Amino acid sequence: QEQFVESGGGLVQPGGSLRLSCAASGFTLNGYAVGWFRQAPGKGREEVSCISSYDDTTYYTDSVKGRFIIFRDDATNTVFLQMNNLKPEDTATYYCVADQGFYAANLCTVVPARPAIYFWGQGTPVTVSS
Repeated sequence: QEQFVESGGGLVQPGGSLRLSCAASGFTLNGYAVGWFRQAPGKGREEVSCISSYDDTTYYTDSVKGRFIIFRDDATNTVFLQMNNLKPEDTATYYCVADQGFYAANLCTVVPARPAIYFWGQGTPVTVSS
């Protein structure tokens, strides 16, 4: 089963930046679509951003467009989420999920609709506060 280690979260002031990492364990991410999802306290899981299995096309939820960037590094078998101009409403635990044969927008739609069929790691917490 695909497993990941998420890291890079922390406490940051509004307007600050963080880079989250999703490192794959036991398999190569080449050929997988990968997505970042988040869950704020008291709320359900929501999609943040996904990158396609087939190319580097990406999807972003409206609230993070222009602020977050998802990209992959095949050499390190890692997918990153660069988060800039962070806002208090970005406070959440962030998780990564991967699956084969998806375009970016499709993965970001399917995963929140069917969370039980995917492996969810420990996530990495992000707190945006002054």
